[in-house]
Order: sequence, then structure tokens, then C-alpha cells
Amino acid sequence: MIFFVSDLHLSPRSPGATALFLRFLAERARQAEALYILGDLFEVWVGDDIDDPYHDRVIAALREAGESGLRIFVMHGNRDFALGEQFAAAAGVRLLPDPYDLVLPEWSFVLSHGDALCLDDTAYQAYRARVRDPEWQRRMRAKPRWMRALLGRYLRWRSDRRRASAGPDAYADLQAAATDDFLRDHGYATFIHGHTHRAATHDHFVDGIHVERWVLADWHEDRGEVLVWNGEQLTRETLLPENRA
Repeated sequence: MIFFVSDLHLSPRSPGATALFLRFLAERARQAEALYILGDLFEVWVGDDIDDPYHDRVIAALREAGESGLRIFVMHGNRDFALGEQFAAAAGVRLLPDPYDLVLPEWSFVLSHGDALCLDDTAYQAYRARVRDPEWQRRMRAKPRWMRALLGRYLRWRSDRRRASAGPDAYADLQAAATDDFLRDHGYATFIHGHTHRAATHDHFVDGIHVERWVLADWHEDRGEVLVWNGEQLTRETLLPENRA
């Protein structure tokens, strides 16, 4: 069994989602052989050297789940693009490239955060190109910790302002033509991604071939969602707080 999640946006400001994720790691996740986190595990991440009790607790929970036998893979999102090998070593996880082809004996998937295909949002694509540039990231990591902490606050403020003004349309959807090209380039594999916060299952017909695209749900204070592959099919599983489960 394999689990997929995305867009948890964990931070000290999201105690409900944090509790859900920590309980998931300690209980349900350990019934699987692998967990794939497809971006935005954290609300913001501006360097592996900026540690605090909150993030240390999440990292420790990841490490403990890994030590139990669960293989955990983490992909960068648009919020935690600066996750590095120091974090991966501390958490006992493996960082994945985006996109990533997951070829299993029984099926093939292509995994992505999804934001690279939101091409109609030109302002975001310009921002993405800047912050994903290795030289920009090198300069960012070289800045003092306090300055990077301020950058993190700014990114949160920018996101909150965008969501408040745009509402449910704060995140652009994937561009249709680019998505079809992407599916073609990846051998018509089943596509799993997050980012858009628009959980759904889409049917694409590319070159006469039916391809499914599964969009992962973002997590909230009162619920989370896991996409489950049981070796035969994908199903969605809702996680609720302990007092509502």
C-alpha cells in the first residue's frame, strides 16, 4: 500500500492540521510501505539551519515513522522550495525531483507538485523561476537567519493577502494543452499532483488514450486527505481529528 499527500502547509499557526499529520504518521501511515509528500509539507521553509521546537517535532515524527519501516519521499512545493539535504537527513526522508516517475510492477504514475503547469498565471511563473534558481537559493541561504525569517513572514503575508483577494481561485489551474503534453511526455502514466487546492479526478484523452489525473486535497485544521494505492486502484481517505474520527 502506498499513500500520497500534498499541501499540508504545516506551521505553528495550524495546530489542528499538525495534530492530524502527527497522528497519521504514528498510526495509519505505518500500515503502508511508502508515503509520498508532493510539496508544501510546510507553510514556509527558508533554510535547514533555521530550527525551532515546532519544526523539530515534525522532523522527529517523520524520522520515527521512517525508523518503523515506512519509506518517506518528499517533493519540494512552492512554499518549502528550500528544503535541503540537511533536513532530509534529520527527518530520514528522501527528496524527490519534480516531476518524478513512479513505476510499480502493477502500474505507472507520474508525480508532481503541479505548479510548473499553471502557465496561465504568468506572475507566479516568474516568481517560481526566481526562487527555484540555484543561484538565488544560494544567495538566500547565505543571508543571516533573522533576514530569512523575515522573508518567511513576508511569504506568508503575501499568500494570505492573495487568498483573501482571490478566494477559492487563489491558485490557478493547470493549463490544458501543457498538461496533455506533460502526460504524453511521461508515457500516459496516471498523474498525481497537488498545489491547486482543487481536489478532483480528471479524465484526459491524449492521442486517443485515457489518462487519469488525480488532484490531491489541501489539509485544513479539521480534516486531511490521503490518496491510497492498494495495488489495484486509487481511493481517497479522509482524516478527521481524534475526537471526530
